[in-house]
Order: sequence, then structure tokens, then C-alpha cells
Amino acid sequence: MSRILVIEDEPIIRTELKRLLTRAGHEVAEAGAVHEAEAGYELDAFDLILSDLRLPGSPGTDVIAKAPSVPVLIMTSYATVRSAVEAMKLGAVDYIAKPFDHDELLLQVERVLREGRLTRQNAALKREVERVYAVGGIVGHCTAMRDVFERIRKVAASPATVLVLGESGTGKELVARAIHAQSPRRDGPLVAVNCAAIPDSLLESELFGHEKGAFTGAQAAHAGLVESADGGTLFLDEIGELPAPAQARLLRMLQDGEVRRVGATRSRKVDTRIIAATHRDLPRRVQEGSFRQDLYFRLRVVEIKLPPLRERGEDVPALARHLLEKACQRLHQPPATLSPEALVAITAHPWPGNVRELENAIERAVILADRPVITPGLLALEPGGNGAFETPELPEPGLGIEGSASPDSLEEYFRRFVLEHQDKLGETELARRLGISRKALWERRQRLGIPRTRA
Repeated sequence: MSRILVIEDEPIIRTELKRLLTRAGHEVAEAGAVHEAEAGYELDAFDLILSDLRLPGSPGTDVIAKAPSVPVLIMTSYATVRSAVEAMKLGAVDYIAKPFDHDELLLQVERVLREGRLTRQNAALKREVERVYAVGGIVGHCTAMRDVFERIRKVAASPATVLVLGESGTGKELVARAIHAQSPRRDGPLVAVNCAAIPDSLLESELFGHEKGAFTGAQAAHAGLVESADGGTLFLDEIGELPAPAQARLLRMLQDGEVRRVGATRSRKVDTRIIAATHRDLPRRVQEGSFRQDLYFRLRVVEIKLPPLRERGEDVPALARHLLEKACQRLHQPPATLSPEALVAITAHPWPGNVRELENAIERAVILADRPVITPGLLALEPGGNGAFETPELPEPGLGIEGSASPDSLEEYFRRFVLEHQDKLGETELARRLGISRKALWERRQRLGIPRTRA
């Protein structure tokens, strides 16, 4: 049921409107003037205000500024173009002329209410996205990530082209989304495209569009992704895979702010910001001749390098907890926690797939878990890479640490366990009990300054 406020100085019309809207299923309040409505009601509590234009005292359009979050539909007996334009300029969503048809009025009211509901839903979804994906979804406190956040903050306000570098799965698209969300273009579109996922034969058409008849199968004109992102941001992931013809077109777009569709004779002006990303070594590809040097320099006006997960230290457990909370919400599961042993395993794993691999491992664990504690076995980490993870096992009875470390003291848990048991266990057995490889054990000893005892 929607709440509607009717402001009308004619009692007969006011009563008739209240009866009509009540029969349509709405809750209706009434007032004879703007000052009367302001004194008697909390204006922001209504879903719609239906107000006459000519009222005793101030005109009905004055209620627009007093209830900026509520749509206002103006009624007027002076249905001239001028009065309608003035009402709309002041912020009215629409107007209706007296005498009006009841069915027409109800249709207009329902349309305005429906649009209001959609606006509120969009606002709520945006708030939820901002809450779940705080700072563009990027979690981190290590020095390298603080540098990334600072660069995002500085470059967001400018129209500069940005090149984001990093291994697969490090979150390059999240950086692009964070830049867009903090930029003056935030209300414009953000269009993301993976250049490696589109066949070379179709890439130019997808990016720059085509005219009717430009090639076999082009039965109608098609606007490309560059045009679709006009006024906003185009994120080109895996830019290193862009074929030479598309590189030339992209360079022209960056230089002239114009795009020419395939088969067109004229260019079109576009205002599209480019953020590109790659895990490739672009300078090497330039030397090899597979990537244009002039395009490379155009793209790297500002460069942001994302560190791999294995180099982010204590960011890893914090990120794991964040991803666990997200996974539980997304899968509609009760909140869960990571056991200290699971956190040791997560920190020791090399994560060749970076954040994407960690997210998948945690989501799988949430699905398989029978209780709200994620253990190393549920993570089922694959061996491989430096510091490969082996089959995780908990310390045997009598060898575990009583009152083992909380998730916030993961390093201390590791330190205490190693110092307490290294005189009793060999390196292989010690690593096995911790659920890590011997190489990972050695690397963590080095980083934490834990000397290996000599027999």
C-alpha cells in the first residue's frame, strides 16, 4: 500500500480524490494548502504528493523543495504549456490538467509510484554493493596495496588513461571499477570487455561497431562497446591480446576522441575513458613487434601494479575472512569462521591463481561444510608452485598447542608450534602437521626469523 498526500483547496475535489485513490488501494492523507500539509505531516514519509498548482498562500510547486525525496504530481486548471514547463523545471515528475479523467489519473499515479519504487530499489542495491564490495571490493593493508589505493584515489578524479598490471586473478577489474566509482563519470556506464575472449574476426566490430552491410551477416548498423561507454568508462581486460588492426583503431580513438565503425566513412565523437589491464609483459611484446609502441605509451599515462597474493603477507588472512563473509551471504549460509589451522594453510599456500583461486577455494569449503568452521581439509588446496600445499592434517593429540592462536595471531600460532615441536619432529613431519610443504616451512622460518635447530 502506497501513502499519498493530496493537497487541494477545494473540499469537494479533495474528497473525491481521496475516495478514488482509497478505492485503488492507497492510503491517503489530505491538506488544503502547502503550509497546512507541512504543519500536519512528515512530508518525506509519503510515496507521492498530488498537489494543485494554485493554492491559498504559496503555490503547490513549493512542496517540491520541502519534500525533495518524494515525487510530486501537479494538478492544474491552467493547462498551458508554460505552466507545465515551469512545474517540471521546479522538479515535478509530471502534471495533469483539470478536469481529469479518473482512469487517466490512476494510470499516472501508478506510473509515478512504480518509477519511485524502482528508484528506491536501485539506491538500495547500490548501497548493498558498496557495503559488500567496500573500496571497490579490494581488501588490503600491506604497503603495496596502500600504494594501489593511493593511486586509485589520485587518478580517479582525472580523465587520464590507466594501465593496470598484475597476474591473473589479482583483481584488475576491481581496480577499474573502483576508479570509475570514484570518478566524475560514476553515473555513466562502465563497460567491461575481455579482449582475449572475442575472436579476432569479431573484435573490431564488437569494440567499434559496424554499419549495415559492412560484412557478411551485418544486417543492421551496430554501435560498438566504445560508443556504449560514451560518458563513462571502457575497461579493456587482456589488452595485450588486441590484434594489430584493433590497436590502430584504439590509438585513433585515444588521440582524437573519435571512433569509426567498420564500413563507415565518417567518424563519431565519443567521450569514453579507457582503463586497460594485462598480465602480459607489454614492453617485451613491443620489442617483439606484436604491440604498438605508440599505443603502449598512450595507455600507460598512469600505471597501477597489483602485487600477487603470495606477496601480500598478512593481507591474506584478512582477505580470506572477507571472502568467507561474502560467500556465506551469497550462498545463504550461516556465518562461518576459519579455524587457526585453516588460516595457517591459507597463508602458506602460494596461490598461483591469486585472489580468484582463494575465493573459489573458500566458496567450495562453504558449500561442503557441515558446521560453521572451515578446516584445512575443506579447502582442498591443490599442490603446485612454490611452497605447494600438501594434504592438510591437524596436529596429533598431545602435540597441538593448547588454547591455539586466534585468527588474529596467526603468525604467533605458527611460531609457537614450530618452536615447541621442532626438537621432537623432523622438518618433513613438522611441515605435514602444519599442512604445508617443506619449502613453505623453510620460507616462513626465514620471514619470521625462526632458526632451525641443529642436531
